[in-house]
Amino acid sequence: MAIFKSGNPTLTEKMFDRSLHIESNMQGTMSVRGTINKFGFLLLMIIAGAAYSWHLFDQAQNGLMNTLMMVGIFGGLITAVAISFKPNWAPYLAPLYGLLEGLFVGGISAILNAAFAEKYPGLVMQAVGLTFGVAMAVFLLYNFRVIRATEKFKSVIFAATLGIALFYLLTMILRLFGVNVSFMYDSSMLSIGISLFVVAIAALNLILDFDMIEQGAERGAPKFMEWFGAFGLMVTLVWLYIEMLKLLSKLGSRD
Repeated sequence: MAIFKSGNPTLTEKMFDRSLHIESNMQGTMSVRGTINKFGFLLLMIIAGAAYSWHLFDQAQNGLMNTLMMVGIFGGLITAVAISFKPNWAPYLAPLYGLLEGLFVGGISAILNAAFAEKYPGLVMQAVGLTFGVAMAVFLLYNFRVIRATEKFKSVIFAATLGIALFYLLTMILRLFGVNVSFMYDSSMLSIGISLFVVAIAALNLILDFDMIEQGAERGAPKFMEWFGAFGLMVTLVWLYIEMLKLLSKLGSRD
């Protein structure tokens, strides 16, 4: 069904349809409340991983912290791909994904917090507050149906998300070949405008994620899909936080 179109690649109609035909003898079905509870647990996993990376930075163990950040990036990517192809593994791998992402998020947050300690104190706390504030606002807009996940809305957000992914991939390839793409990282108005656009698209992806979880629960997806839905929601939230950090760091770099 078209209602399952989402900008989040981890939450797709195919995954929910496939889940309805495996482990049919398991007890219970997916619920929105159960998904929220599991999302809360994954959030604790990310906080735990982030706190450890931050602790290593405070203890000047930058070598170990950088290593764990790399483990977090690549380990999190591998784990995310595995969950996307095998959603029934989500109960076991989603908590691991949370810890791995926490190692990366905590490390990059500690680095930026120190870099802007004088010029922009409290940058990380502002990014955290804005991320959760935006997420809550988007949830309320969805819950009260101020914004509806219509077919047109889903198509636009999906296309925009895909375009952002391709754009980021292109800039990475250009940098590998020594091509300067400073407008992606400097504090120019163009760069800030791009970050604002990406933040907006990341936030609107939450609408699609909320709709996906709600529809999965209504269709009676198996219980393990609560972990899968929570995992997908966490992917979007981490993306939103990273983009918020980038936006605030650009604003803090302006004279």
